[in-house]
Amino acid sequence: MKVGERYTIVIPKEIRRILGIKKGQLMRITSDGRRIILEPIFENPFEIFERILGDFVYSRKMRKEAEKELLEEASRHADTRY
Repeated sequence: MKVGERYTIVIPKEIRRILGIKKGQLMRITSDGRRIILEPIFENPFEIFERILGDFVYSRKMRKEAEKELLEEASRHADTRY
């Protein structure tokens, strides 16, 4: 396998077939420190959130506050500020 110009890779056809990976498939990428691990995500995480939250509606103000809290939380766990 060769890494492409923009660090892209092509998953071999047989592996795509065995794992049921389709074009546009969401994938989770992780590392165990030595290897890159690609795992197909078969359920859209946004659809899961929608099922959990149901008809939950929030205002623009609530969204901005939530984004601010998430960025602050991420900053606490990162080397740089966002």
